[in-house]
This record gives sequence, structure tokens and C-alpha cells, in this order.
Amino acid sequence: MRLATHAEAVSAAESFADTVRSGAADRDRSGGVPRAELNDFDRSGLAGITVPVADGGAGLGSRTLAEVIRTIATADPALAQIPQGHFLAIDILRQLGTPEQRIRLLPTVTEGGRIAPVLAERGGTHAQDLKTRLVPDGRGWRLDGVKYYCTGAITSRWLAASAVDPDGRTVLALVERDSPGVSIDEDWPAMGQRATVSGTTTFEGVSVDPGLVVPYWKAFETPQLLGARAQLVHAAIEVGIAEGALADAAEFVRTRSRPFFEAYRSSQVSVAADDPHTRLRFGQLSTRARAAVQLLRWAADVLDELGPIPAGPDTAARGSIAVAQAKAFASDVAVEVASQLFALTGASGTDRKYGLDRHWRNARTHSVHDPVDWKYHHIGAWELSAVRPPNHGQI
Repeated sequence: MRLATHAEAVSAAESFADTVRSGAADRDRSGGVPRAELNDFDRSGLAGITVPVADGGAGLGSRTLAEVIRTIATADPALAQIPQGHFLAIDILRQLGTPEQRIRLLPTVTEGGRIAPVLAERGGTHAQDLKTRLVPDGRGWRLDGVKYYCTGAITSRWLAASAVDPDGRTVLALVERDSPGVSIDEDWPAMGQRATVSGTTTFEGVSVDPGLVVPYWKAFETPQLLGARAQLVHAAIEVGIAEGALADAAEFVRTRSRPFFEAYRSSQVSVAADDPHTRLRFGQLSTRARAAVQLLRWAADVLDELGPIPAGPDTAARGSIAVAQAKAFASDVAVEVASQLFALTGASGTDRKYGLDRHWRNARTHSVHDPVDWKYHHIGAWELSAVRPPNHGQI
């Protein structure tokens, strides 16, 4: 299915969210791979919304992408995070892919074939200290290494693995998920975002087609907005977590909570939703959540205005800072709302059968994807001294 407009994409996201919302708590408890739900996502046409028109997609922009991810995240942020890397892979192919790579890969995306970048590794002196290697093997290449935090890999069609080539440069090697030598484990023991099943991917002597190696290192030789686009999706996930937590808290207060006895005695408050302190706290949290939504939309509009290839370093800085503001604020708000919802629901809201704790676990787990403090640091440096943020993929 091809979704051609913003309205069609958002409508598809709303329909998908409606079908998966009721099962979010159970998926969180089981921590299993949500294969049926992801099959529905792949068939919905949502995977192809950012594929350029020239490559058979809708070519929809950042505002659409942010709204789609936010909408899904309100229902289940784990399902919203699974395609995050997929949309990054599309951006990389649009910017760095050869015509042959685009012809070979992007039509499969419009048919629902997701791509999962597998980038992160454990160990090393820092997060970018890669041990995975791409080495010559006859007329082709061989890929060896171990990746972790491989969100979406287990159900994708393609894997885009970062590796160091013989010249010491970082490349992306694209291989099909079921290629010989590829193994993907379900070892994801994190406390939150459990249904992402972001476990380990191992490459043991995996053959790589020479035509499917992307020079990822080139992305950061010039000013870029790949990182900002990727971070925008993370910001949308955080906003969705806040909205979903607030909606569940409101429903619980309306249907299950009792008013505090002092409210009943002093003001004859008979339902928890009329408790003045509950109203005050809910009003504060809902206002912050609404602000996070609007900041997300503003950042997306900035990226759409700037286009995928920035005109220069200051343009790239402007886009990166806008998204950093949206992401940092949304992370803070999601954690706050997901924690404060228990002050709204009362002790009964902590009963595990309701699964409300998943909101905080999801928010806290996802918010440490990259440090919020560094984002505020770069925002302050830009605002005070016009110091551009660093040119990497996490801002």
C-alpha cells in the first residue's frame, strides 16, 4: 500500500495505534517479539512514507514522520521505536546510496521490507569504538562482528551493519536478515521498551555484495541533518510516552480512583477527578505534555524548511539545535509524567495488574538512549555563543 499524503499517513498511524493499544501492557509483560503487530505495520504502507517519490515512495517530510511516530507511541512506544532505524536507513540511502542501491533496496521498502541499522556495540573505550570489520573475501567482502541494541533487526528484511573497512573508515554493509552467518538473539533484558527486543546480532563470515556497501563515513564530512532526523523520531517517541501515560492516568482517575478523605470532608468531593489537588497536578502535567507536542512539531517544521541537505554549517546547526530542544524537553516531560501519574492514581495505580508502571520504565529506558545533559549543553553553547553542535549522528 502506498500512502501518498500527510493525512493518509497519519490516518494509517491512528488505525494501527487503535489496533495495538489494548495489547501494550501484555506485550510489555511478555517481552516477546511482536511479529503479528509488525506484520500489520509493514502492510500498512507506513514503512514507505519517507521514500523519495523518484524511488517509488511518497516522499513525505519530517512533520509527517514525527506525527506518525508520536501517534503510534501513544499506544505502544516499543512498536514506535522499532522502525526508527528503518527511517534513518532510508535517509542514508537517499543521501549516500548509489542509483543501483536505491533501485535494489527502496522498492522493497515500499512493499513493507524494513531495514534495520545495527550500529551499536558493547565494550570499547566509547560508543563509537567499533570492532566489527568488513574485509576482502575473493571478489566480495566478508563481515564479522557482534552488535547490540539491534532494535527491529529480528523482524526486518535487511540489516545495515556499521563496520570498519580496511582503510579504517566506517561503512554500512547491507545484508538480508536470513543470510548465512547471521544470527539474531532475543536477549533484551532491559526494564523498559521490552517489546523492541533490541538484542544481539552476530555476523560470522557473512558474505557481502560489493554493490551493497555504503560509505557511511562520508555523511559526516560535511554539515548534515541525518542525526537530527533520527533524533526527531526519538523525540516523537518520548512525546508519545508522555501522552499515553497521561491518557491512562486520566482514565484511571475517572474510573477507579477514590478521592482523598480530606477532599470529601472539606469540600464534599465525591469523585477523584474533582479533587482540587488532582486537578492541579493533572493540569500542570497536561500543559507540559501539550508543550512537548508543539515543540516536536516546531522542530519537524524547521527540518522540513531546511530540507534534507543543509545549505551550510549554520543551517545544519539550526536544525540540530531545534531537534535537540524538542528531544531534551520531551525526555524530561515523559519521565515526569510517567512518574507523577502515580500521584494522580493513588496507591491502587501501582498494582502490577494495571501495568501503569510500564510508562515510567519505557520513558526512563528510552530517555537514556543518548544523554539529555549533552543536548542542553549544546543548546546553551549555541544560544549564548553561537557555537555549533558537533557533527555526529546523535544531535
